[in-house]
Amino acid sequence: MASARSHDGSGPLRRTARTIGHALHVPFTGTAKGIRKATHAHGAGESGLGKLIELHAVNGAGDVMITVALASTVFFSVPTDEARGRVALYLAITMAPFTLLAPVIGPLLDRLPHGRRAAMAGAMLARALLAITMSSAVATGDLELYPAALGVLVSSKAYGVVRSAVVPRLLPPGFSLVKANSRVTLAGLLATGVAAPIGAGLQTVGPGWPLFGACVIFVGGTVLAFTLPHKVDSAKGERRAQLVEHHGHQPSVPAKPSKTNGKRANGKKTTTRSGPKEKRPGLRTVGPSVLHGLQANAAHRALSGFLIFFLAFLLREQPLAGQSAAVSLGIVGVAAGVGNALGTAMGSWLRARGPEVIIASVLGLALGVAVLAAVFFSTLMVAALSAVAGFTQALSKLSLDATIQRDVPEEVRTSAFARSETVLQMSWVVGGGIGISLPLNGVLGMSVAAGILALGAAASVRGLLSAARRGSPHPRVA
Repeated sequence: MASARSHDGSGPLRRTARTIGHALHVPFTGTAKGIRKATHAHGAGESGLGKLIELHAVNGAGDVMITVALASTVFFSVPTDEARGRVALYLAITMAPFTLLAPVIGPLLDRLPHGRRAAMAGAMLARALLAITMSSAVATGDLELYPAALGVLVSSKAYGVVRSAVVPRLLPPGFSLVKANSRVTLAGLLATGVAAPIGAGLQTVGPGWPLFGACVIFVGGTVLAFTLPHKVDSAKGERRAQLVEHHGHQPSVPAKPSKTNGKRANGKKTTTRSGPKEKRPGLRTVGPSVLHGLQANAAHRALSGFLIFFLAFLLREQPLAGQSAAVSLGIVGVAAGVGNALGTAMGSWLRARGPEVIIASVLGLALGVAVLAAVFFSTLMVAALSAVAGFTQALSKLSLDATIQRDVPEEVRTSAFARSETVLQMSWVVGGGIGISLPLNGVLGMSVAAGILALGAAASVRGLLSAARRGSPHPRVA
């Protein structure tokens, strides 16, 4: 029998097939194991943070697929010869998700503290369905494309708000909030970088194919959201960070509710009260770290919007020395992207540093480079400012998220993230509006950029450093 197998060659053929199959299989399994090892390192696997990192990577991949599909449509495209009024309309459209997010979605999610996994899964599933809806309209720009695209933006921001609120519940021992936030954000950036060329390849097949890919990715994300640990939904053992009141003292610990002792004195039932009724925390006072951190981040975000639109118009009319308009825009865009990635990576390497110091430091760095760009306006300085703006914005936002996660009570933390995102997006729109209305003069533009950062520094740096010197009275949210 053995000789028969050997004679007809089936044995060597099978071994060869197994060898080829193993060779093709190993790169995929090896890559998957490597990714899992990286996302679950340093206790992230045991705490559940690793699964959140993977979920955020899926979120980034799906979002970039939709972005690729919409990039060539009339909804997002901004041709060179387009009037500035068209760009202003685009800025107004980007505000729509945030006008809904802060007053409606944030408080709604606050009332669902035991449904965070379901909320993230719902945001994923909604984008999967909306991607299919847009697939038939993306090529023609039909009317249904607009509400569907806005729905995608709302769902994406809702996911981001809940994700930020979840991070403190999954913090591994020895991890700072800045480091945890940066790990999550970096995974999203890496996934975006991998998915973008895949989406571009699908775009060559047909305009709707990236949306089909996004649908598949978001369906997978819907399932993955429910694999997060149950403690994401449970408030058992929650330690709530306290609000800092204006007078600088901690709010008194509320006493227990009134109880009846069940005994009678002089034939009457007596009731003992152990203190006043506990009040629901609010957002009127969130402490100086959060408020000044938000002011500094608003300056960074306004700078980002300003540079995007001012340089887009400036470089079309006045390309960088020796370069075409397209190459000039590419240089600036790549510099900003690299800076953003480096800022996110830096956050993952930082030890438990105070976020207030980080925010103040990077704001000073950005201001210094903007002043140099105004004084020594050149190709190199424009690229340098773009890179530094991306770097400082990423690191400052990670630190702001950490202060909100640390200082804002669990009951209203989601609303705090929703409101902060609204403020930051409004700042981006204001910066963009200044950029499209300013005369196309490079020195003037860089001077305005420095002025935006100077206003942010004047409003926030002193308060941030004072808060850092006092130290945080808030416990780390477990």
